[in-house]
Amino acid sequence: MRRGILAVFTIFMLTLGAQIGCTAQKEPAASGTLKKAPAFSLTRTDGKTVTLADYKGKVLIIDFWDTWCPPCRMEIPHFIELYTQYRSKGFEMLGVVLGREGKKTVENFIVNYKINYPNAYSTEAFLNGYGPVNGIPTTWVINKKGEIYQTYVGYRDKAVFEADIKALLAQ
Repeated sequence: MRRGILAVFTIFMLTLGAQIGCTAQKEPAASGTLKKAPAFSLTRTDGKTVTLADYKGKVLIIDFWDTWCPPCRMEIPHFIELYTQYRSKGFEMLGVVLGREGKKTVENFIVNYKINYPNAYSTEAFLNGYGPVNGIPTTWVINKKGEIYQTYVGYRDKAVFEADIKALLAQ
């Protein structure tokens, strides 16, 4: 019974993700009207704790993903490249993984995909703060002031994130 429910949920999420991923992106809110990013404390896959405060003064992308999600898998190589290219310029990347298939699967996935940026396990508190999350991947772009500059639900091309990073690093 549980497997059947999980299968139905997975198909629903994949369908929803594909539909949402094809929607047009919206423009960021006008300056001065941006919402503060909610504080969080998460356990990274290496066991260390990570908080929003660790990224103070940096441009940050938080990518909410999971190992079974095809659009998530498509975006990860973009994030690896962007992190490599812009990290020394004030950009940080944090993956927040749902982890439905377990910690071992997540850890193997990170190694196999050669993910070079930190990843942490999601919590209910994180989802409550940043939610509602209507599909995965969901990606938040946070400016140097700790404000949510943009939220994307579904797959986005590397150029979308790179444009945001460049714009925010220039501020």
